[in-house]
Amino acid sequence: MSDSETSKPRSNKSKRRSLLKWIKRSLWIAAALGLLAMIVVAFLPKPVLVDVVEVERGALRVTVDEDGRSRVSDRYVLSAPLTGNLGRIELDPGDDVGEGEVIARLVPLARPLMDAQSRAEAEARVAAAAAQLRQARASVERGRAALAFADTQVGRQRQLMARGTVAQVALDRAELEHRSRREEVTSAEFGVRVAAHQLEMARTALGRFDDGANAGEQMEVTSPIEGQVLRLLQESAGVVQAGTPLVELGDPSHLEIAVDVLTSDAVQITPGQRVIVERWGGDSLEGHVRLIEPSAFTRTSALGVEEQRINVVIDLDSPRDEWRRLGDGYRVETQIVIWEADDALKVPANAVFRHDGGWAVYAIVDGVARLTSVETGRRNGLEVEVIGGLEEGARLVAHPSDQVSDGVPVEGR
Repeated sequence: MSDSETSKPRSNKSKRRSLLKWIKRSLWIAAALGLLAMIVVAFLPKPVLVDVVEVERGALRVTVDEDGRSRVSDRYVLSAPLTGNLGRIELDPGDDVGEGEVIARLVPLARPLMDAQSRAEAEARVAAAAAQLRQARASVERGRAALAFADTQVGRQRQLMARGTVAQVALDRAELEHRSRREEVTSAEFGVRVAAHQLEMARTALGRFDDGANAGEQMEVTSPIEGQVLRLLQESAGVVQAGTPLVELGDPSHLEIAVDVLTSDAVQITPGQRVIVERWGGDSLEGHVRLIEPSAFTRTSALGVEEQRINVVIDLDSPRDEWRRLGDGYRVETQIVIWEADDALKVPANAVFRHDGGWAVYAIVDGVARLTSVETGRRNGLEVEVIGGLEEGARLVAHPSDQVSDGVPVEGR
């Protein structure tokens, strides 16, 4: 065999060995690179799992939420006009009574002595009752004048609204004023009937001192209003003193709701604001604020903290049929709407936090948390209005923990 023929197998073997050597080296290099990549990946920071919320547009409502109690707006406590033997009152709470209907009967005791002091006291009661009646009638006249003016204003605002020269809010305000004045007239007329009844009772009591008084007569105590018996304050027969409360009367169709709120919340409440009444045993009801009482009081909270609170009086706007089952003294929950918008840019309150004297959020940009300052507006317990710093659709970190900071990778759960 020639030298050329023997050199060819050796050359092929050498090439195979060289190729195998390079393959082994490549495999070792690839394994090393893979191991290095695994080590690098292992030491890279892992994204923090977070809850994600979005900036969106929608309705936002800011309310003052407090418990309240329903009550008959105009009530009257019928009292004994003079000392005597009271017969048993044959009425029960909830019974209907008409104006002038006999509620109780008094049989006089031994005829009182005709002394000057007793007569003077009886005459003074008559004079006071007459003065109250005149005052009540004056209140009715003032109320009717205010109602007439409010009626004129509503008509004028409706004409301007039809021409498009005033906003809807002006007409709504005029209609609210008209409704309030009508309710004031109704209450004032109730006061006239009560004052007239008191005057009649005082004159009847004064007549007991006249020489012609019959020892066997009885005195009938009548109802000054048409309504229902709310409470029996003196049910059993027996001797009662003049002025002893006998029966509490009222008209359940004229209900109002009294809510005591913190004085810090009361400064944001104005008459006419919308009120939502819930959890009274039926569907939600609509109402409005009629009055914020002028004097506050101190009440101790369940935690033993003294709080300054004030009563807010609410009138119901929903039809009577919707709250017919609501009675006097019922517990309700109210939401007094102090501000609301239908198209507000808002975020959940759990995404906003204090930062450098202002407010900030962690916005998620390309999988990374970015500290972003925002300008906020109105807020309630769940949502915050965004005035500047964010756009609709932006994704935010909710409940950011200590692991979240500016520049940290994050991933939604």
